[in-house]
Amino acid sequence: MSQSNDLVGWHGTTILCVRKGGQVAMGGDGQVSLGQTVVKGNARKVRRIAQGRVLAGFAGATADAFTLLERLEAKLERFPDQLERACVELAKDWRTDRYLRRLEALLAVADRERSLLLTGQGDVLEPEDGVIGIGSGGNYALSAARALMDVEGISAEEVVRRSMKIAGDICVYTNGNVTLETLESTR
Repeated sequence: MSQSNDLVGWHGTTILCVRKGGQVAMGGDGQVSLGQTVVKGNARKVRRIAQGRVLAGFAGATADAFTLLERLEAKLERFPDQLERACVELAKDWRTDRYLRRLEALLAVADRERSLLLTGQGDVLEPEDGVIGIGSGGNYALSAARALMDVEGISAEEVVRRSMKIAGDICVYTNGNVTLETLESTR
């Protein structure tokens, strides 16, 4: 699944999640842009949450994304090892709560079993091909990853590395400073 950010000012993020060969990998570039200016090149937009059992990447307003990550962690404490349920509960809150409704961010999350995309419209989407791309360069990274998925002998981590490089070469809001995290997968 891919979600593009059409809102003005939402630039400077590429997050890619790939599930392949018993591994799930998530990478995010480090560029933060304000208008046409790069204000930071080494931001960390991919993190481990829930005692390291869940990978989370965000695109959009940073403070909004951190608010959502904190809420997701609270949901995961309430529903341990139930990523889908925690995400659905967060999406319900995000959609109905007056404060949360204004938050402008997207989340890509993954555990050993599932990869999910969460949006402020209440969507919790699981891609059928195991690939999620979000942010300004998300569609470039997504396209590259889909092309690389059938290549024999490369891991999910390598698909993410190569795809993020391609996205960084195309998207002016994406740089080559990639944070990459992996988990062993059940599928």
